[in-house]
Amino acid sequence: MLEKFLLCFIPLFVAVDAIGILPIFLSFAENLEKKVIKNIIFKAVITASIIATLFLFAGSYLLYFLGITIGDFMIAGGTILFIIAVNDITSFEKKLRKINSSEFGIVPVATPLIVGPGVLTTILLLTNNYGYIITSIATLINIIIAGLIFLLSDPIYKILKKSGVKAISKIASLLLASIGIMMIRKGIMSFVK
Repeated sequence: MLEKFLLCFIPLFVAVDAIGILPIFLSFAENLEKKVIKNIIFKAVITASIIATLFLFAGSYLLYFLGITIGDFMIAGGTILFIIAVNDITSFEKKLRKINSSEFGIVPVATPLIVGPGVLTTILLLTNNYGYIITSIATLINIIIAGLIFLLSDPIYKILKKSGVKAISKIASLLLASIGIMMIRKGIMSFVK
């Protein structure tokens, strides 16, 4: 049971990449009061949890309705994960944008930063392999961890410094690229059988 949980938790942890998106969050939260930041994080965690849960339970039905097989989705999802990871690995900085503080708890923090295409793809594939319960628990724990990392963003950023955050983000992106390739391989193998 613990092994299955870890097999769900680790790919989701890598896909969320809370440490990697920390500089983006800090740029949005710059000059805001701590109370406002806490409210934004709470809103983002709740919204991300709702989006992930809805996709976890309805995603496979959506694919069925559209006539998309799990193999198709694995290849497409793996390709997207690989492209996102390569983009992150080869870019020197994740883009920082200024945005209205009243709206950034839901967009872009909840989605696409916490729960983006990579996370949704990973959720659907993990649900297919490990079931709804383990995947939903692993997903919600990862979203809560992302929220906690954002709450502790100032001390984490001071400890790791910019170069430490970049290094962790690049390693996470490399793992995400590997997971993308694995998904593509499994998707192709589902057609070969």
